[in-house]
Amino acid sequence: MHVVPALLLAMLALAGCKRSPAELPGASAEPATAVRELARALQRNDLAGYARAAVPPEHYQRLQQAWREDRSRWPLTELPLAERLPSALDTLAAPDAERQLQRAFDAQFGGQAASLRQAAHSLGLFGVQYLRNQGDYTPEQRGHYVQLVQALSGWAEHAPLSERKRAQAAIARLSAAARRTGLRSDADLHSLGMEQSLVRLGPFLADLKTVLASYGLDLDASARELRTGLVSQQGDQAVVRIQYPLGSAQIDTTAVLVRRQGHWYLRDTLHDVDTLLAAAAAPIAVPAEAPAAPAADPALPAKR
Repeated sequence: MHVVPALLLAMLALAGCKRSPAELPGASAEPATAVRELARALQRNDLAGYARAAVPPEHYQRLQQAWREDRSRWPLTELPLAERLPSALDTLAAPDAERQLQRAFDAQFGGQAASLRQAAHSLGLFGVQYLRNQGDYTPEQRGHYVQLVQALSGWAEHAPLSERKRAQAAIARLSAAARRTGLRSDADLHSLGMEQSLVRLGPFLADLKTVLASYGLDLDASARELRTGLVSQQGDQAVVRIQYPLGSAQIDTTAVLVRRQGHWYLRDTLHDVDTLLAAAAAPIAVPAEAPAAPAADPALPAKR
């Protein structure tokens, strides 16, 4: 009669002794720890901290200036559909947003589980095909993005995206979060500046991640369980291996880092920021005025 309790105790003991995944080779190397620092900032919803860790201090100051001049919205521009973020916040924060968005959901997605699954599958196939054949990507970016699209497509195929009650809770949470940001337009982003805008958006990111987790996509787990290791290092350049879960998939990719002023940064991020800052430093072209029409000669008769 004591067999069942004994088995339960043994199972609990085994569960307690379960080991975390082994660290990747070179996990303690500076380039590998630099990647984990970025992931930890995102896990904490610290967007300003992420931005400071992602670029050298001089770049950060120049990015703040470019933001004030409306020549940059980095790092928000790293997000998909970044140009629509202000309007999305404005829509979510509208006084009647919950009712209006719920009506739109009911009209477009309610009871459409099969159609949504098919759409997710088709978009995944299209996205992978595009990434493999088009776009200006480095080999590391292309390999990583293909895995991301496949993982997100697989998640969306099985997520309860058509459930009305779940959508109602998600809309209510995101609407409240959008109102708390106080951000309704790009003009609001301009007036607050880069750092304060990112601080305001941090709690919104936290609520967005909570909503996604309710649909089975736990981004905090992705950041928490991310592992990195050093593949190679030659002088001021290193290749880091990165592994993390995303939905039911395991992402396994590499990234190139470069050392500047004694710190390690993602090469692709620095390339994008260098390009952005170069464009921001260029003088704004002033349209040339059209030549004035010659004055009429009073000695000539007027045209009729």
